[in-house]
Formats: sequence, structure tokens, C-alpha cells
Amino acid sequence: MMKVKVILSAIALICVGFVAQAQQDIKIGYTNVELIMDLMPEMEQIGADIQDYQAQLQTNIQTKAQTFERQVQAYQQAAQTMTEDARAAKEAELRKLQQELQKFEQDAQVSYQRKLQELLEPVQQKVFNAINSVAAENNYTHVFSETAGNAPILLYTRDDDKFTELVLAKLGIQIPAQQNP
Repeated sequence: MMKVKVILSAIALICVGFVAQAQQDIKIGYTNVELIMDLMPEMEQIGADIQDYQAQLQTNIQTKAQTFERQVQAYQQAAQTMTEDARAAKEAELRKLQQELQKFEQDAQVSYQRKLQELLEPVQQKVFNAINSVAAENNYTHVFSETAGNAPILLYTRDDDKFTELVLAKLGIQIPAQQNP
């Protein structure tokens, strides 16, 4: 029984030693990915490109909607003079056109999201590569995003862990004086 206590005590001391060593090797950083992305020089062009794409989609939707509205108005004006079968056929045609318009609007939303992701992907990759590089160069074991759904992930971090500034420096971007990451 005494041997078991001695062995368990020895194991406990070894484990405590490993835990203490592991705690000394942990270096946690935090960064504001949104700020870094916003300050990337490519973002201005991406914003302009996505606005142009959105305007093009809106123009196409408006054109189709106006065409549909004209056909509805034409039907409403001619409905009293149409036969029952002609009226039913025209109503079915208009319902089909309305469904096509709704599908076109949904497809435009999906297309917009794909285009935005396509434009952002190279910049995101560049930022994440810089984050990984800075983390490796500065011996960080963990790096968290400063915000997740507008709520901080970390409750405490040292003020001298300015990981965002290190990533911006790695990317060659100067942080504006009024910004405080």
C-alpha cells in the first residue's frame, strides 16, 4: 500500500512538472482580422469591383421586373375582352414569369456572394499566411481573433502582445493614428 502511494506521488510530481513546463511554453496572441482586411490596399479595388457587379445585377433584375410589370398591365387592360381560356392561359404565363423573376433574384444573390468570396479569397489567404508567419516567427502557440460575432473570444491578454501590429508590419501596412486595434 505504501509503494502505491509513493508511485502515485511520483507520477503526480512528474505530471505537475510537465504541466508547469507546458504552461511556460504557451504564448497566446490576439488579432483583429477585420481591421487587417480593411487596411489591405486591395480592399479598395475589391469594394469598387463588387459595387459594379452589384449594380449590373440590379440593372438586370430591374429590366426583368419592368418587363414583367408591363406584361401584367397589358393583361389587366385586355382581361375583360379575353375569353376564359385565353385569360387562364395568360395568367398561367404570368405566374410562370413571376416565378422566373423570383428565381433570377435568388440566383443574383447567390452570384453576388460567390463573386464577393472570389474577390476576397486571395486577400484572406494573404492575411492568414502573414498571421501564420508572424505566429511562427514570434513563437506564438495560439492566436485568436479579437472578435467572433462581435463578442471578444479572450477575456484577458497582455497589452504587450500586439499581434495585429506585427501582422500589419509583415504586410508592409502602417496603421492609421486614429485606429486602435
